[in-house]
Amino acid sequence: MAVSAVAVQADDLTLDYPARRRGDGQPAVGGVSFSIGTGEILALLGETGSGKSTLAAAVAGRLGRAGHGLRGGPSITGGSLTVLEQSIRELTPRRRDHLTLRVGYLPQDGGSLLTPRLTAGENIAEPIFSRDRRFDVDEAGIAVATALDAVRLPLSLLSSYPHELSQGQRQRVAIAKALVLDPQVLVADDPTAGVEPTARNAILDIIRALQREKSLSALVVSNSVSEVHRVSDRAAVMHRGTIVGIGSIDDVLDSQEHEYVRGLSLTGGTSRSAEAALT
Repeated sequence: MAVSAVAVQADDLTLDYPARRRGDGQPAVGGVSFSIGTGEILALLGETGSGKSTLAAAVAGRLGRAGHGLRGGPSITGGSLTVLEQSIRELTPRRRDHLTLRVGYLPQDGGSLLTPRLTAGENIAEPIFSRDRRFDVDEAGIAVATALDAVRLPLSLLSSYPHELSQGQRQRVAIAKALVLDPQVLVADDPTAGVEPTARNAILDIIRALQREKSLSALVVSNSVSEVHRVSDRAAVMHRGTIVGIGSIDDVLDSQEHEYVRGLSLTGGTSRSAEAALT
């Protein structure tokens, strides 16, 4: 079977939460269109409340009830979203579970969401055994070790509990957990949130290296111009639920077509210069 050149495709996609009531009637995400090529990273830039996390959850298949998905997740109320040639809007629960085997998801503050009573190794293995409790333990151990190595952590940390790890180490464990099933697409919602500044670049570099080594497709959410510039050459800028700029990050910031983008470009130049000094 031929491999599609597009891993994710959104056309006039609108997302909202069934239980939410907004006086202005504006959806969480309104009529966005974009694509992510196979083996490409698209960075999603925007301020808090712009709809980034809602869009990330939808791409990861974490939909609300109207989308045959998880309680509390967003629902598709307009347009279409296709991930790995599967229409997210038409997914049954069974097909959604199958798709999530191929899409790794790092939720916001993923490192703080690790189960505290489980070791790092047990946390990473959780997606394996949640799907098949009888899965071979030795095979699971190999998968966990491989995922831990991918995020540049030593095997000696497998027996450590989350409270024994630094913020950066916990976030890397959370990324390893998202990668343990060897997905084709990674959705990382603000992967450096809560991480000490000295570890942020290392986490972004891990995602970039995985994209190069495994042709991994990824959607990486951030609110930092310098982080976006480090992890990807292409970005979409969100503002109030819509995409107000998409393309090469430098071209988007230089376009000056939207007031919010113009504001980013005023602060982004310094950030990009500072980043250049680090690389």
